[in-house]
Amino acid sequence: MFRKRPWFAGILLACITIVCSTPTHAAVSLFAPAPGADEFEQWWRGITLAGRIDGGITANPARPANGINFGNFIGDHANQVQLNQLDLTISRPVDPDAKGYSFGFTLEANYGSDSRYYHLLGISDRALNARYQIIPAQAHVDAHLPWFTGLGVDMNVGILQAPMGPEAFDPEGRPFYTFSYTGEYSVPFEHLGMMATIHVTPMIDVLTGIDTGNQTTFGRSDNNSMPAGYAGLTLKNLANGKLTITELSRFGPEDSRLALGVREANSAMRFWNDLTAIYHVSDTLTLTGEVNYLHDDGLRADTESVVTYLSWNFAKDLTFNYRGEIYRDNTGLMVSSFLTDESYMKAIAGTTSYAESAPPTTYGALTLGVTWRKPLTKKLGYFAIRPEIRFDRSLNGTSPFNDGRNTGMFTFGGDMMMGF
Repeated sequence: MFRKRPWFAGILLACITIVCSTPTHAAVSLFAPAPGADEFEQWWRGITLAGRIDGGITANPARPANGINFGNFIGDHANQVQLNQLDLTISRPVDPDAKGYSFGFTLEANYGSDSRYYHLLGISDRALNARYQIIPAQAHVDAHLPWFTGLGVDMNVGILQAPMGPEAFDPEGRPFYTFSYTGEYSVPFEHLGMMATIHVTPMIDVLTGIDTGNQTTFGRSDNNSMPAGYAGLTLKNLANGKLTITELSRFGPEDSRLALGVREANSAMRFWNDLTAIYHVSDTLTLTGEVNYLHDDGLRADTESVVTYLSWNFAKDLTFNYRGEIYRDNTGLMVSSFLTDESYMKAIAGTTSYAESAPPTTYGALTLGVTWRKPLTKKLGYFAIRPEIRFDRSLNGTSPFNDGRNTGMFTFGGDMMMGF
């Protein structure tokens, strides 16, 4: 659509730029409170506006010949500054503690280099073909429903960010600029479908959902003809309220009929399994652990991984972050770097894609960083800087890094964020 109507993309991006240049801290209410307003007017006045801008660089002293930091999506281009995200969100949150019904919505537009990896086939994957692309990062209606249990159900329907794993598309929702291998290759990114959280007790939530597949939609924009879905459990308020454990599994065909044929693509299951535990040792120290296993029948591929995190808020505006990971790609079919701006989504579709892969490899990765986050005023706006250093290494002697020359890779860099 944008290729035929470039003026439309220009207007939309200009609006996002104007909004995101306003430095504030929390989401801004679009309408002032109105004492004595009726219920509908109060709902309307609960609509908020939020935005952010995020950019960074991943420097690689080895200067790979193809210019790509292998195994990285967000910081994939070595030694190049990138505008990662220019983001605008309009939302009306639901009240999760409501005794009756509560309704809301979320609309989020995102432009930047990160968007290349978060498209939905048939919606945004062919809007732009440059380094910086645009997506509807979220577009869903939300509801709190007094069904099934005394605590009710929270439901989201539409374009949804995938819920699996501790690292989020929103850079504020993860400790580092770069992602773990698990966060890139063993969890899904975005869906068109439904997710529901059933609050069974104050300690137990049941998670379920159904969608068209990872980053697919309907008809020819689905890489196969079958749906996929989630099932899982969250245990909250454990260890005197300090511990939360989430187990989430996903199952359904995910491979393309163009690659495997219609029959096999529709029947070959992919199983994603992720267990995440978050323990708040104190007000300033948090430990997180993730165990993940993925199996794909169609590709005959498996991955296993363990990721550990530590976050220590050691000063008022400073947080130290650690991440250590061991990730096994048993076939070499999962970990790839995509060499053109459209290659990732072409791989999802099953069409011609230019990618660099490696033999079966066990990856070890250590990432260390510090986040400096400062409010711009007492109530509105924030500015954050997140420098990081990262060491990646093949633990079984393969040479996947720096255009296939090295068994290890050292990178450093980070990002800067401003938002409201």
